[in-house]
Amino acid sequence: QEQLVESGGGLVQAGGSLRLSCAASERTGRSYFMGWFRQAPGKERDFVAAISWTGGNTYYADSVKGRFTISRDNAKNTVYLQMNSLKPEDTAVYYCAASPITLPPAVVTGAQDYPYWGQGTQVTVSP
Repeated sequence: QEQLVESGGGLVQAGGSLRLSCAASERTGRSYFMGWFRQAPGKERDFVAAISWTGGNTYYADSVKGRFTISRDNAKNTVYLQMNSLKPEDTAVYYCAASPITLPPAVVTGAQDYPYWGQGTQVTVSP
């Protein structure tokens, strides 16, 4: 069972920044395709960003493009989500997800293609 543990969430004012971290088990951290999703109350879980195991390919939802950056440090088995220029609509529980296979661009946004998930970390952006 792969283990993912998110951290770094919190309360921030609009325009501020946060950096989320996802600490993974050794195998997951080094070779898995990783993603970030978020879920606001009463809404579906939405794709935010994803990164290939080499870090060479990254993908972003249109709503966060230019503001969020996904990265990974395989030596530390950790994936990051740097979030800048935060908006109240970014408020949600953010989840880290992992896939043992490389996902083609057409499916990276689908939560069903990631079998492993963290417990989530709350991000709240005040106006």
